[in-house]
Amino acid sequence: MTANDRQQRIRQQTLALAAIIQSVTLVDQVARTGQADPQAMESSLASLFITEATTAEAAFKGVEHLQLGIRSLRDMLSGNDYGERQNIIRYCLGVMHLQRKLASDGDTSAILRSRLAHTEKQREFTDDVGTLCSALSGIYQDTLSKYRFRIQISGSAQQLQNPANAARVRALLLAAVRAAFLWRQAGGKRFTLLFRRQAIFACTKDLLSREILH
Repeated sequence: MTANDRQQRIRQQTLALAAIIQSVTLVDQVARTGQADPQAMESSLASLFITEATTAEAAFKGVEHLQLGIRSLRDMLSGNDYGERQNIIRYCLGVMHLQRKLASDGDTSAILRSRLAHTEKQREFTDDVGTLCSALSGIYQDTLSKYRFRIQISGSAQQLQNPANAARVRALLLAAVRAAFLWRQAGGKRFTLLFRRQAIFACTKDLLSREILH
């Protein structure tokens, strides 16, 4: 593998990891405050329907739509606020675990793909985010929620008991699992971040300085 090949692999892994982090950061925002970055949320949910994409950059139609995830990943790897981001790290690991279970479960994967295709057709008639999140939440409940493993969400009880917020959380977790597939396709594994932490950290800074419009 040439130096350029290695650099491209690091870039794709960084973007895929940022895609996961973006979705779970939005989960954390909703769980704590009932609010979430609307543009980042739209991009994360839309990535669920770009099924032919094999990279995060393609699934998000550009690096700029991963800005929240790249910034969150950079901050996480800087080591300055680990305590504040423990929930996000926990969600990220939980999503990767769900992705592995789903990847080995052909029946559930087929149901999920079919339901997403049906939801995509419904999107042609409405662009209401609440309606979309409700549909995606139902897909999550009928597929990933059937596994014994569950991701425990921490936050405000008032916010989490709100049905609309609960739907947004499940929809975003579904988007995070989609991003975890992109992470795997980029060669990301359980110990990749451990061994390539500095390279991925450097890549986040480079992406933010060179490719994110300010």
